[in-house]
Amino acid sequence: MAGCLTLKKSNCRNCYKCIRHCPVKAIRFSGDQAHIIQDDCIYCGQCAVVCPQNAKQIKDERSKVTVMIQSGAPVIASLDPSFIANYEGVGIEKMREALRKLGFADVEETGIGATIVKREYDRILKEEDRDVLISSACHSVNILIRRYFPKLVPYLADVISPQRAHCQDIKKRIPDAKTVFIGPCVARKDEAEHTERAIDAVLTFEQLSAWFWDEEITLEQGMESDPNTKERLFAAAGGILKCMEKEAEEYQYLIVDGIDRCMSALRDIEKGEIHHCFIEMSACSGGCVGGPVMERLHHKPFADYMKLVSYAGDSDYEVEQPPQAEIRRPHVPIPRSEDMPGKEQIRQVLRQMGKDKPNSVLNCGTCGYDTCREKAIAVCQGKADISMCLPSLTEKIEGFTDVVTTHSPMGLFVLNEDLEVQNINPAALSFFNLTRPDDVQGASVNQILDPAPFFRVKSSGKGIFHEHVYLAEYDRYAEQTIIPAEDGRMFICMIRDVTSEQTEHVKRQKISHQTLEVADQVIEKQMRIVQEIASLLGETAAETKVALTKLKESIADE
Repeated sequence: MAGCLTLKKSNCRNCYKCIRHCPVKAIRFSGDQAHIIQDDCIYCGQCAVVCPQNAKQIKDERSKVTVMIQSGAPVIASLDPSFIANYEGVGIEKMREALRKLGFADVEETGIGATIVKREYDRILKEEDRDVLISSACHSVNILIRRYFPKLVPYLADVISPQRAHCQDIKKRIPDAKTVFIGPCVARKDEAEHTERAIDAVLTFEQLSAWFWDEEITLEQGMESDPNTKERLFAAAGGILKCMEKEAEEYQYLIVDGIDRCMSALRDIEKGEIHHCFIEMSACSGGCVGGPVMERLHHKPFADYMKLVSYAGDSDYEVEQPPQAEIRRPHVPIPRSEDMPGKEQIRQVLRQMGKDKPNSVLNCGTCGYDTCREKAIAVCQGKADISMCLPSLTEKIEGFTDVVTTHSPMGLFVLNEDLEVQNINPAALSFFNLTRPDDVQGASVNQILDPAPFFRVKSSGKGIFHEHVYLAEYDRYAEQTIIPAEDGRMFICMIRDVTSEQTEHVKRQKISHQTLEVADQVIEKQMRIVQEIASLLGETAAETKVALTKLKESIADE
């Protein structure tokens, strides 16, 4: 469903965390941005949960619900049982009071629909010849099977979800009603688009809390007890089995929660290793109380489970079981058009990634894919970029740095915070008359240079740039730059031999002084001659003196 999950592009920071946590790799990375591939997504919401920049946003339908309320039609909320874990100490009656302040006509618990669904599960196992039956209460699991395990669709219970069953029941009792499901699930937003108008809108607990905040509605504390609320347990892993009668004793009853465990179980079923059992599957660890949009500050898996158990009753909700035709829906595979690249195409991408040798294939998973080969396939499919490989980038940067450092004519060396030499390049070794880096690595800088400038940089935190010094122990002139790095935990020194330049400068100064002396002699001699023939030359003598003086000044300036 387009728009179920959206992305704030400005917040994406190339961390690849969403890809690492997406169980089906429904994330495409291009243009320095992560993009959700809607046709591959199972709406588990993990990308929104793990994103450190809150770049993933879940569609908010508060405005749509407001319009429904303003239309005058009775708007009934179907409240997921996990609300008791999200809103601590607030029971259904207090939730009803708060939601009515928002304009809802009434609030009912989704457990009513769970009662209908679990009865149908029991009936199927008792009356129909099924080998493996997988619960269909979790919409993410349903999409996972239909999209990625299409051969297992016949094992998926052809029963609608509790949310849909409840909303259909509401509309059956109140024909003009509008229904809004409120819970901790992203996938329900997708389900609502395919329920033949049974569910009119979906809100998450976070969105509901934001609405309460905007309207300045404070939830009051208050817990009531009701024995006819056993199906509240549906919100916890194993809750479906606890509510079922399980009269078909020849079946094994299994609980599988967490998307990775679900996928592992589905692979075992594909291999024919599981038979004659009913499997309760939930994409979220711990069930709905572990949903992706339980408010983060309230998400405490074990404590939440205990709250749910203590709030549940020991009897079914009082609800009339509808005809099978109203609650049975066939599941059909969702076709995927993804092309698998050939072996040569994969090998070519691996070579471009620098993974053409066994020791270069690290399978570190930093890019988000479990193996380098999976990442190469994703590149071929347009999902990933070749640059999404930290070891490869690090290796390239280190290689480039090594080339620059090794071949640089300038001496470079690095000191730690104790001013001990850590690295030194060939040009610096030559400058200090050393043969190997081992001769100085780990030694204090005072073994090769005056440490005073380094202490100045360390204490001030400010670098020294292009400082000319004479190094008597090497009989050389040098231009040195000292730069602090990593907040003073490292110092980089660049040193350049300027002895020849300094020698040339001294030589030029000597020539200039000699020229000045010759000019003085010439001027003095000229003045004597001028004085002797002054009467004949007149003002020409003064002009000659001026000209010779300017020549002397010109030479001195050079």
